[in-house]
Amino acid sequence: MTSTTDPNLRPAAPPSSRHVAPRAENVTARSARDSADAVVVGAGPNGLVAANALVDAGWDVVLLEANDVAGGAVRSAEVTVDGYLSDLFSAFYPLAAASPVIKGLDLDAHGLTWVRAPAVLSHALTDGRSATLWTDVDRTAASLESFAPGDGDAWRDLAAHWQQVRDPLLDALFTPFPPVAAATRLLRRLGAAGTLDLARLGVLPVRRLGEERFAGDGGRLLLTGNAMHSDVAPDGAGSGIFGWLLAMLGQDVGFPVPRGGAQRLADSLVRRFQAGGGLLRTSAPVEGIVVAGGRAAGVRLADGSEVRARRAVLADVSAPVLYRDLVGLQHLPDRLGRDLDRFQWDNPTVKVNWALDRPVPWRSEDARSAGTVHLGVDLDGFVDFAADLSVRRVPRQPFVLFGQMTTADPTRSPAGTESAWAYTHVPEGPQWTSERVAEHAARVEAAVEAVAPGFGATVIGRDVQSPADLEDADANLVGGAINGGTASVHQQLFLRPTPGTGRPETPLDGLFLASASAHPGGGVHGACGWNAAQAALSANGRLGQARRAFARTTWERVLR
Repeated sequence: MTSTTDPNLRPAAPPSSRHVAPRAENVTARSARDSADAVVVGAGPNGLVAANALVDAGWDVVLLEANDVAGGAVRSAEVTVDGYLSDLFSAFYPLAAASPVIKGLDLDAHGLTWVRAPAVLSHALTDGRSATLWTDVDRTAASLESFAPGDGDAWRDLAAHWQQVRDPLLDALFTPFPPVAAATRLLRRLGAAGTLDLARLGVLPVRRLGEERFAGDGGRLLLTGNAMHSDVAPDGAGSGIFGWLLAMLGQDVGFPVPRGGAQRLADSLVRRFQAGGGLLRTSAPVEGIVVAGGRAAGVRLADGSEVRARRAVLADVSAPVLYRDLVGLQHLPDRLGRDLDRFQWDNPTVKVNWALDRPVPWRSEDARSAGTVHLGVDLDGFVDFAADLSVRRVPRQPFVLFGQMTTADPTRSPAGTESAWAYTHVPEGPQWTSERVAEHAARVEAAVEAVAPGFGATVIGRDVQSPADLEDADANLVGGAINGGTASVHQQLFLRPTPGTGRPETPLDGLFLASASAHPGGGVHGACGWNAAQAALSANGRLGQARRAFARTTWERVLR
């Protein structure tokens, strides 16, 4: 991580939003809690949700986090200039705001407050035009109508369809696979023809979706830019549903942020967990899963101590690391090791955080109101950018996602200023040396300058996070990949993380995968952790013996 500031700057007074994080037990301060009903490895959002679900069920839970603060990729800190708060990884949370899992945790009672920018998202073009998504569907429609007559009504049609499928679809996405009950509700609501149309949307490339729905570039830009939050190319199967889902969530719930920084979301989950009697131990890296009698019996920490699990171990850890490093392939079927050799990560990321002494001077008036701004490419540029990543060539014109955090949450920096960031995906393969990262950060800034002339003059502090920096700060972001593995169709549903059941149960009895490597994948929605907790509870419930036997038989058939 590299930081630069203007030497003439006098640090600003910190905003009033600074807070003290919930206390966690230091690993050296207590030895008595050496066993629990469940041990959860990793206090990222999925691990925190899993731990909360288990304490709600009355289980005794120990949550172990390698870092000195909980949150995983939901953290914030002052890394540019004093008084400017930056979200270090994730920043905007439409999935969390819409997730029935997160909503059901009542986190506002534990200190979480959502706030939003006036506009959700704007795609800024170099000629000063922009396609802008507002939570008011008519304002969004008016923006798209300026690109082509009729495109406003086309957007209204998409939004109306979203409202029709919203609840059963979200239930289907965020519940364990297969989502039988939610799928049945969808079928009843849509009928056979409508369900087939939705299935087609599930595999449609976003470029084709945009061409089918819109005459002009505006709607296509919004759909494609949102699709590119994943790592699926615009011409790739399945990119359409990613773009449609995120755009419709933006239209529905906006792109909210936690007041006071992303860390507030993690802190609210910690407070809720601790209020339920759970124990969080930070600075407690786990180096192995204890296997005894053919099941996960606990964990071994880096200091040599162990925490035994009477009922279950849940791992908010990437699948390759869990199986290869923590469990060891000698405890697992040979076929799983071969399948892991084919596991595909999503693309690495380079992120730049800025402290600005004034708002961003966008050419587009609408962009000045947006929390998120997409920039750097036009429609064809999306394809060129994805092609560069595919052939492992460093893009000369990167697609950039830009966040205006003070626009969304005035507590992030002093009045009249802006705390901003941008990230872009980069290809696997090249060694991301400090020189190469600096060159790419300069390309990002040049792309911003093209749509906001004078941007460079507003910068008073800068912090650059390379792919290695991201992984160093959160071991789950392997190689700077932020989504726990590719979102492409060959690694989704029952193919995630490897061909199998698509469920949190693993081939090792008592061990449950709770990270974004599990279905439904990346994003801060808590479903991976929630599903793992529900699977652990079911395995220890009235029909637990039968469920465990069924899981073992299924894995034996899949991995024979």
